[in-house]
Amino acid sequence: MKAANPQDWPEHGGRRTALLKRFGLPPDHPLIDFSANLNPLGPPAWLGEWLSGAVSRLAAYPNPDDQAPARAIAEREGLTPEQVLVTNGGAEAIYLAAALHAGGRALIVEPTFSEYRLACAHYGLTIEPLALRGEGFALDLGAAERTMQGAAVLFLCRPNNPTGTLMPREALERLLVRGRETGTTLVVDEAFIDFSDEASLTPLLAGASNLLLLRSLTKLFDVPGLRLGYLLGSPALVKRARERQMPWSVNALALGLVAPLLADVDYLARTRAWLDGVRPAVPEAAREMGYAVPSTQANYFLLRSGHDAAEAEALFAFLLRRGLLARHTHNFPGLDGRWLRLALRDSPENVRLLEALAAWRRT
Repeated sequence: MKAANPQDWPEHGGRRTALLKRFGLPPDHPLIDFSANLNPLGPPAWLGEWLSGAVSRLAAYPNPDDQAPARAIAEREGLTPEQVLVTNGGAEAIYLAAALHAGGRALIVEPTFSEYRLACAHYGLTIEPLALRGEGFALDLGAAERTMQGAAVLFLCRPNNPTGTLMPREALERLLVRGRETGTTLVVDEAFIDFSDEASLTPLLAGASNLLLLRSLTKLFDVPGLRLGYLLGSPALVKRARERQMPWSVNALALGLVAPLLADVDYLARTRAWLDGVRPAVPEAAREMGYAVPSTQANYFLLRSGHDAAEAEALFAFLLRRGLLARHTHNFPGLDGRWLRLALRDSPENVRLLEALAAWRRT
């Protein structure tokens, strides 16, 4: 088999219309979306009624002096409101982190989310990758520390998208110490930390003025259309980021939802119960079939059937025809299309995925 040109694949993997057309399938071909790493519980049940009752908020500009969203986040994170900046999704937080270091040199731990490269390019940063190594996707800390000399910023994702792997806290502490020596800010994207068994790095902010944490409520509460995230750091760093934020970037509905979303402890408990029931079992079942599956601390996992992109593409097409949409990895440097990323969903859908993976092994 010969792999297709990576340029022929959609930049973002969940573009179902383009993918169905590419594989000669009709637009109404039924699909279960394993490409989107969102909470399969769906948005909280009360959200629709809340939005209906909040229509009056649309008649006024968001209040720039309203500290309630920042206070709600600060209370959850054990910080002060001055350490919080609410953003238009995690993407705006990434771009603000890049804006703080415009024109400098950026290190990006890869393979990872492509938005870090796009944000750095937008602000004229010179980009240098730090490659994760081996099937376990580990970072060579010694090499990273040497490369940090002269770097303005280092971007990494924890748990990492798309690998699901999580860099140990001790490794991050070591990089922070080196960053203080080299004048390097560490930007750690924790968009998936609420799905992890490990704790956030938030306590490190007390002694690390060169640390920025990026968070997202999109994935956890399944509200990607609302665009709601936040940035955490020292008061000085957050103030500088706020000065670079576009006016009115976060809409009034999103701002009003911060506190009630974070207060929904029942939804968070149900999410944890679902995750505990599927994350150990589904990747392990795939491993037992002979697939390569790294250990994951996220709500998704990587899977490799063979050793080249051509076999991954053939498996992608096989799953698609069976109504299962995976995420290709052509736009993740270092994966180069050889892996598929698969979200964890509810149990019946996970069973369908595992049945399809077993059928592929029999072909």
